[in-house]
Amino acid sequence: MKGKVYILIPAYNESKVISKVISDIKKQGFENIIVIDDGSSDNTYEVAQKSGAKVLRHFINRGKGAAVKTGLQACKILNADYVITMDGDGQHESKDLNLIFNELKSGCDVVLGSRFLRQNEMPLPNRIFNYVANILTYFFYGIKVTDSQSGFRGYNKKALNLIETQSEEYEFDTEVLREISRHNLKFSEVPIMVYYTDYSRSKNRKQGFINGLKTLYNIIIKQL
Repeated sequence: MKGKVYILIPAYNESKVISKVISDIKKQGFENIIVIDDGSSDNTYEVAQKSGAKVLRHFINRGKGAAVKTGLQACKILNADYVITMDGDGQHESKDLNLIFNELKSGCDVVLGSRFLRQNEMPLPNRIFNYVANILTYFFYGIKVTDSQSGFRGYNKKALNLIETQSEEYEFDTEVLREISRHNLKFSEVPIMVYYTDYSRSKNRKQGFINGLKTLYNIIIKQL
């Protein structure tokens, strides 16, 4: 069954850690790994390829949402039964892949990893941003979740074929929740572990406070 699940990793300048991320995934028994190099200026592409992943490349940096959408489209072409997305900076715990996969096999269309269902030392700006985004998600789409901005998610084939998004940036995660509501997809949340390392905190393209404000602004504007 694991041969029909693909692990999808959007990556931007992650050459220092992407090999370990791929190795850790393989240790959990998942062999089909796709990395989308989103216009990196380092050798993320080469390192990921040498580590055994299939690698797709954007020649310019287009944004997290665009990278994930490229990967999801590839998974459709590959006729995947399940797809799990996770970050490429080492924040996510690879052991949690099995939690998401088991929920998908139990009949959920979409499984959302939640950092708030497990004790995690999340930076305060991230907590504030997520809290506001959760409220907006419920207000606009009627979807009540504890972590609307988590990138650690799973999709079955039904969800993969139905979900349509427009954003190429971080609003992508919220648009997925809109699609869950629009298509009445069955979803669940599972607790995930996240590690906020010095490396991950230093990433200037991560969802920091300023990017968080931009994302909230775009979420609201698109509803007007």
